[in-house]
Order: sequence, then C-alpha cells, then structure tokens
Amino acid sequence: MNLFAGMLAFSLRQRALVAIVTVALAGAGIVAFESLPIDAFPDVSSTQVKLVLKAPGLTPEEVESRITVPIEQELLGLPRQRVLRSTSKYALADITLDFEDGTDVYWARAQVSERLGAVMKDLPEGLSGGLAPITTPLGEMFMFTLEGPQSLAEKRRLLDWQIRPALRTVPGVADVNSLGGRVETFEVVPDPLALQAQGLTLKRLREILQAANRNDGAGRLAAGEEALIVRAEGAIRTLDDLAQTVVRRHEGQVVRLADIAQVQAGALTRYGAVTRDGQGEAVEGLVLGLRGANARQVVAGVKQRLAELQLPPGLKVEVFYDRARLVDRAVGTVGRALLEAVVLVVVLLLVFLGQLRPALVVALMLPLAALATFVLMRAFGLSANLMSLGGLAVAIGMLVDGAVVLVENIESELAQGERARRAGVLHLIYRAGSAVAAPVASGIAIIVIVFLPLLSLEGLEGKLFGPVALTIVFALLASLLLSLTVVPVLASWLLKTGEPHEPWLMRRIAPAYARLLDWALANGRTLALGTAIALLGAVGAMAWVGKTFMPTMDEGDVILQLEKLPSIGIDATVALDLRVQQALRERVPEVLHVVARSGADELGLDPMGLNQTDSFLVLKPIEQWRKPDKAWLLGQLREVMSDFPGVDIAFTQPIDMRISEMLSGARGDLALKIYGSDLAQLNQLAQQAEKLIAGLPGAEDTLTLRNDGVRYLQVDIDRGAAGRLGLDAEAIQQELRHWVEGESAGLVHREGRRIPLQVRGPESLRSDPEAFARLRIASDQGAAVPLAGVARLSSVEGPVKIDREQAQRYVMVQSNVRGRDLVGFVGEAQALMARELKLPAGYSLAWGGQFENQQRAARRLALGVPVSLGLIFFLLFSTFGSVRQALLVLANVPLALIGGIAALSVAGEYLSVPASVGFIALLGIAVLNGVVMLSHFNELLAAGRPLAEVVREGARRRLRPVLMTAAITAGGLVPLLFASGPGSEIQRPLAIVVIGGLLSSTALTLLLLPLMFRRFGLAKEAL
Repeated sequence: MNLFAGMLAFSLRQRALVAIVTVALAGAGIVAFESLPIDAFPDVSSTQVKLVLKAPGLTPEEVESRITVPIEQELLGLPRQRVLRSTSKYALADITLDFEDGTDVYWARAQVSERLGAVMKDLPEGLSGGLAPITTPLGEMFMFTLEGPQSLAEKRRLLDWQIRPALRTVPGVADVNSLGGRVETFEVVPDPLALQAQGLTLKRLREILQAANRNDGAGRLAAGEEALIVRAEGAIRTLDDLAQTVVRRHEGQVVRLADIAQVQAGALTRYGAVTRDGQGEAVEGLVLGLRGANARQVVAGVKQRLAELQLPPGLKVEVFYDRARLVDRAVGTVGRALLEAVVLVVVLLLVFLGQLRPALVVALMLPLAALATFVLMRAFGLSANLMSLGGLAVAIGMLVDGAVVLVENIESELAQGERARRAGVLHLIYRAGSAVAAPVASGIAIIVIVFLPLLSLEGLEGKLFGPVALTIVFALLASLLLSLTVVPVLASWLLKTGEPHEPWLMRRIAPAYARLLDWALANGRTLALGTAIALLGAVGAMAWVGKTFMPTMDEGDVILQLEKLPSIGIDATVALDLRVQQALRERVPEVLHVVARSGADELGLDPMGLNQTDSFLVLKPIEQWRKPDKAWLLGQLREVMSDFPGVDIAFTQPIDMRISEMLSGARGDLALKIYGSDLAQLNQLAQQAEKLIAGLPGAEDTLTLRNDGVRYLQVDIDRGAAGRLGLDAEAIQQELRHWVEGESAGLVHREGRRIPLQVRGPESLRSDPEAFARLRIASDQGAAVPLAGVARLSSVEGPVKIDREQAQRYVMVQSNVRGRDLVGFVGEAQALMARELKLPAGYSLAWGGQFENQQRAARRLALGVPVSLGLIFFLLFSTFGSVRQALLVLANVPLALIGGIAALSVAGEYLSVPASVGFIALLGIAVLNGVVMLSHFNELLAAGRPLAEVVREGARRRLRPVLMTAAITAGGLVPLLFASGPGSEIQRPLAIVVIGGLLSSTALTLLLLPLMFRRFGLAKEAL
C-alpha cells in the first residue's frame, strides 16, 4: 500500500475524525483570515535606512563637501549594502542606504548609527537630525489638512503639539510629518547701531540670552522635619520676560534687550509650503506607517484617535488621502472576482457532472482549500493583498482538479449496479480513489513545479509575485490533501450506487467530438501542417508583441508634479501653485480638491526644492466624470497646464511614485542616469539627452530635474582687509548667518511646548540685497565695517542640488512611456544615445526604473522555466516510464503558447510579468491535460486493446475530464478578465493568456495528441 492509498484507507476508516478535523480546519481558516494583515500591495520595499541632516544656511556645494562626502566615505563598504544614494540641497543632506533583501532593519540602522557616530566630530557645528523614522517609501498611509478660521501659526501649533503626539501613540504609526504653516518662535531682531553703541556683538548677545534662560536646582534645605527642594527659576516664559532681560550693565545703568533689539513673535525659516484648492496656504499632516504595519488597522486607529481629540471650535480635519480606501477597493476587486469565480466553477461542475450530489462534493473543496490557504498564509507571514488573493483567484479553477478526477472515478465504480451493491460503497470508493490517487498527486505536483520559478524572482518583481506563487502552491497542496481525505468521506455519505449517467452537455458534445477526432486521425498531415503554421505564426507574433514590466495600476488618485525655474522663491511658488489650482478646479470639474506641497517636508523624507511641487488631485467618483476615461482626464489636465509656460509637468500616483523613487530615485517609468564629476558638463549632457528622449514616439512627461539656475550672492572675503580689523573668515561667516538665517539662542518652555528662541536680522535685510551689502560687521575689538569693505559681492549661478550614487555625482532624465512597450522604447532610446550623445572620458550612462525590473525578471524566468520543465520531464518519465511519452506530453506546451500569444495580440496587451505568470500557469494545465489523456491510453493498452482502438476510445473517454479541467480553470479566470477597479489591470493580462492558451491547448490536446500518440507514443517493437 502506497502513501496515497494509506491516506484513503485511514480517512474511510475514521470518517468521524476526518469530519471533526475538517470543521476545525474551517474554523482555523476563518480565524486566520480575520487576523491576516490587509493591504493593497505586498510590502515591496527593500531594507532601507535614511539619514536626514539639517545644516541651516549651507549651500548645496557646502553640504556636499562638508557633510555628504565625509559621511559617504564612512558608510561605503557596510556589510550587505547594495546602493548608497544622497542628495545635497540648501541646508539639507539626505542620504539613503539600500541593503540586500532579508537584512534586519534594526541591524542595518545599528550599523549606520555606529559609522555615523564615528564621523560626527568632523561635521559642522549646529548640525541637527540623524536617522529617519523606521518607515518605508510606501509608508504614507493617511494625509489631512487642518481647515478653520485659525491662523497658519495656530494650526501648525495644534498639529505639532496636540495632534502629532496623539497620533504617534497609535500602534503601527512610525511618525507624523508636519508640513506647511508657520512654526512659532521668540524672535530677537537687534538694531546694528544700538549693538555697536553698546559694544556688543551678535555672538555675545546670543551667549547672554542663553545664560538668562535657565532653571536649575540647588539641592535640599532642612525645615524642621521637612526637606525643601531649592529650585532657582530664571527661564524665559513670555516675550516680556525676554524683552526685560539685561544684556549690559555700565556705571550703574542697565541695558535691557528691548533697548537694543525688537522682541517679537516670529517664525522659523520656511523650506516648503502647502496650498489647498487655490484658496491659500494650509497645514498638512502626513501619517507614516511602520514597516510591515497593517494599513487598514493603522488608518482605523488614526481615525479613532482624531475623533477623540478636543479641537478648537471651527477647526476640522479634512482627509484627502486614506490608504484604507485603496486597500478596500483593491481587495474588493479581487474579492469580487474570487466570489464570481467560485459561482462560475460550481455552475460548470453542475453542467459537466450533471448531478447535484457529485457537484456538491467537488464544490466543497473550494471553500475548504481557501480556508486552509489562509491558515498557511498566516503561518508564513503573508498579508491578504491584491497579489496574494489574486494568486488564489488564479488557482481557484485548479483546486477542484483532483476532486473532479476522484469523484468521476468513484461515480464510475458506483454505477456498476448490483455488483456495486455487493462490493460495498466504502470498498468501491477506496478502489476508485487508489486507482487515480497517484496520477492526481502527480498532476498537482506538476502544477506546483511550474510555479516555482516565480519564487526565484528578485527585487520588486520577487516581492510582488512571490506571494502569488506561494498562495497558489499553498492552495494546490491543500486541495491535494483534501482530495485524498475529505472527498472520499463526503463521497461515502453523499454518493449512492446506481445506473450510469451521462450529463446533457456531454451527450451533445461527444458525437461532434467523435466526428472531429475521426477527421483528425484520417487527415494527420493536414492537421500537423496547420498546427505548425499556427505555431510559426505565434512565434512571429511574439516578436511583435511589445514587452513591459507591469501594467500601471489605477490607484484612483493623481499627482501632478510641477517643475519651475530653480531660482523661484517661496512666495512666488505659492502664488503660482494657487493659480494652477484655481485653473484646474475651474476648467476640469472632475477635480474635487487639490492639495499641493512645495519644497522640503519637516522630517526631510522627501527633500524637494522650492521649485518643485507635488499637487495631489482628489477626483470625483468616476461615475460623475463627463467621460469615464483616465487617459482623457489626463489630457484635459495637460490642456490646462499648457497655459503655464516655463512649468514642466509630469503625472503619477501616490504608490507608483514612491515605488519608482525607491527603485532608482526617479519618479518615472524610465530613468537615465548620467555619471560624472563636473556639474556644468552633467547638466549639458542631461539637456541633450532630454531632447533626444522627448523626440521618441511614446515619450511622455520627459524632464530633467533642473540642477542649475539658482542665483547666488557670493561673498568673497578679503582676508587681508578682514585681518587688519581683527576678523577672520569664520567670524564673518558666522556674523552673516546670524543676520540672515538666524541662530538659535535656546528654547522657551511654555505650556508643554518648546518654542525656539532666535536671534536674526530684520525682514528688510533679507529682502534687499543692497541693504545686505551695507551690513556692518562688528569685531571683538568694537570696530565695525560695512560688509563691502571686507568682501567682494557678486551674483553667480549655482546648483539647486547635487545628487550622488555610490560616491559619484549624477544627473537624471526621467520619462513615462505611453502607447508603446517599455522594452522597445528603451531599445530605441539606447541606440539613439549611442549615436547622438558623445560622452567625455570618465562619464557613463545607466538605465533604470521599470525597465531594469523587466530585464531582471526576464533573465530569472529564462533560467527558472527551463529548470522547471526539466523537473517536469523527470516526473513524467517516472510516471510513464517512457521518454517518448514524456516528450509527447511536453509537446503540449508550445501548442498552448499559440492561443496565449494570439490572445495578447488581439487584446492589445504587452508581454509583462503578469502575462508571463499566465504562460507559466498555462504550461502546468497543458501538461496536466496531456497526463490525463496518456494515462488512459496506457490503461487501455495494458488491457490488451489494439492501438487504433486505444486512441479513439481513450480520447473519447477523456473528453469530459479534459474539457472540465480547461473550462473550470478558464471559468475561474473570466471574472478577472472583466473586472474593473484598482488591481484589475495587473490580473487581466494573466487571465487573457490563460484563457486564450486553453482554447488552443485543449483543442490540440483532444485532436493532435491522439494522432501523435498513434505515430510516436510507442516504440516499434512494442507495436
């Protein structure tokens, strides 16, 4: 007795135990499903550590040379490090390290922190920041603005000190990013002449304020039986406290701060702004989820905590992005397809089996296998998302294959009338099951093997399609176990002995098939020739079918990216953003709200320049659009933006944008990076490359992130003149920073808030370059001289930012591709660059983005699929004991490709990774059908039937199993073919390939395989 027969025997002896275990399995499956993390996508992020360092006042080149390069030199060579990227911008260094998949993020952060600590002593004073929160590029889960009559400063205060601390206590929240508004400060604006008259410098004034703003303890005093703790209070609490601070005492007279400076409520220097709906500036909160957090639970917790907060009257939290909505829509899309597939499969079972009881036995495998799959998903840490549930939808038709074969054979045994009644139902079920158990296990093993190459995929494609493969493998293994245990038990209770029964459908199809089979056997050459022509046509069509990585999932939201002149200031960028928003809302009624962010965020996780804006477009439901077409809507938006000359635009989506940034640092389908040392040369090459790419058919939203054009007022210090006055370069630089950017003089603690205390020059100085040139620089000896007397001032152009990768400078040209395949576009672009773009010595190109993923996936599948076919060949050889028959079954594989490629061509789809998954699934089903057919041929040969009769009779007898396998698998995928909503774009190519391939594979299996078996199935000596 083999293993499978033993399982059958045990199940039939212990039917009550099997029933109890099945009920327990169903309960465990329900519990597992309810506790599964639910998200729109699998976690596709790599192990990433980000450093965000702020250095107020430093230019991009200074940030690069004094901060970025020293840190990079220290971090290069970290174990398991894959990529090191950095961006140096005004006052900000953003450094990102990508580690190999599987690296523990806490270990990675510890390594980075240790190296950073070693280099911190060499970095400029006043540097702040460090490791960014433990989130991922896809961690943006919830975005909102604060709307109400309060001022921007009041809204920002509420966000920073009431809302943000409350939301950070929600499980799964990594941090809350504060954007827009004004961060309040206590501001000291000295009068230069008054300072000079009192013999004070800004440096000395700052030291005085720091010393005057302090509380301290002095110890304990004994007071009888009690102890008194001495507390000396001198901290500043109000603006009046600050104004009354004594800064100098001379001959019995005191000079207060108010005598030499203006004391007022101010705001920190702004590096970004948020605007909304063309109505004005706003304050935005952005909730970041922890790596691996359950998006739906995090959003639910955030909403609950917001509802509990006691906000001022009139203040409302207006949500404009909610990841839970996307999760519900994406999971709902595949969930509906899954339920529809189950209904279709059950209907097909009834049609093909013709009786309710056998159909019920088989149909019960669907929910039981799905529940068992949920248990395994929970055990292996998979989440319920678009891809994993999509894998279950793909497998739904295959889950009943084993049960169908078992039930059909059991029915045949039970239909033997009186003989069946004498033998006993349990014995007949055991005999029927054990006869087909090995072929059933072999068939399911073949399908499992064909999906193993998906587990070899790396990078983004591995994270996306690994869950698909695992879910399918879990479901198939569960269905095999259930087929050999639960199906026999259910059959013993539900199926009865009786006369043979042929369903109505098969009574209609069988005679027509018999005539077609006779024609095929009589016209073998014609059939073979037609098949060969079709196969050659499919191979030719494959060359014309374009290749891409993945269809773009419609997330339902649109992000409009604006790139303006690099020299633009914050007030001008806000004004331009507001005009854009007003135009979009007036001329495109489908746009409900627009929330735009310019410049850098508070945490520095997305360090944009003031000339860059991400406009988040909240759209009305598609039912309310004038034309329910996303491409048409983008065209309308482009038409509006054509009225804003000098502004480059690009369209993307929230998750799509972050995935692209994570992969290559770009926000487009394609990224061309040009590496070199000289910024001017890099910018010139990037402009040439941009023009060349933009001229290619299919190029859309092609742009270079502008890297030059910022106006600098350069101060060249005259060392001799400065030295004669007792000044040095550092003293002058520090003095200038005090007057323009401002310097911190401590913190004011007030009602639980920490308010920065700043010393800085007047606003008139920051808005008038001529007044800046007249600024008097004071020395420690009390002398003062105009800035123009110790330095030469000139206006020059400089970089907006400096990007680096693996310690090399680079610029990047990004583009989206529409209306043609990505691989063909890149191939044409590469040939064009090789001809037209002449690179100087030491400069190089690299292509990245989605193209890189497609190429890597193609290489892995090109290696994995042949290995999988080799394993299947050995499994077939062990099953049939014949190389000839194993090769005959594998001959079904190219026959299946005919329909799959034809279906892709007709549907206008490209050969993407989802389509490749469809071909892999098709391979398994085609091989399984061949096994079903040849196994019966061999059974008839063993019974002594002549070859001609074996071919005709065997093919007719296996008509129903082959048709059922194909129809049920295709039926399970039909809902994916017609589904709409987020995620349907990814599943559709897979369904198209499988359904199209099944049409050709099934037809040729039923007609060509009998012919080929008659000609090649047996060696001559066996005939």
